Amino acid sequence: MTLLEVPEARGTQAERRRREAEAILAALPARAFLVALDRAGQSPDSLAFAHQLQAWRARGSVAFVIGGAEGLDRAVLARAGATLAFGPQTWPHLLARVMLAEQLWRAQAIATNHPYHRD
Repeated sequence: MTLLEVPEARGTQAERRRREAEAILAALPARAFLVALDRAGQSPDSLAFAHQLQAWRARGSVAFVIGGAEGLDRAVLARAGATLAFGPQTWPHLLARVMLAEQLWRAQAIATNHPYHRD
C-alpha cells in the first residue's frame, strides 16, 4: 500500500480544486480502480464495505482519494468508479485518512475471519 500526498494548491477555490484534480489524476496508476471519499458517497456498514473492497481488489489495484479542504473536483469524481462517505459530517483530512485506514484494516479482518471485527 502506498500513501501519496498531493501538495495543497493555491488560487481561488475553483482553481485549487482544479489543480489538485490534475495532480491527483496524474498520480493515479492508469488501471487503478478509483474510490473517492466524498460527502455525497455511499456509507456502507463495515461488512458491506469489506465485501465491496474484495470485489474491487479482484479487478486489480484500488486507489482511494481524499479531497482537500475544497473537496474533490468533478474531474476526479467522474474518474471514480465508486464514492464513499464517512457520514454527513465534515471530517478533517488527516482524520478521514485515519478512518479510512481503520476501515481497510477492519475489512481485512472480516475477509480473514479475524476476531477483530465483532458482527
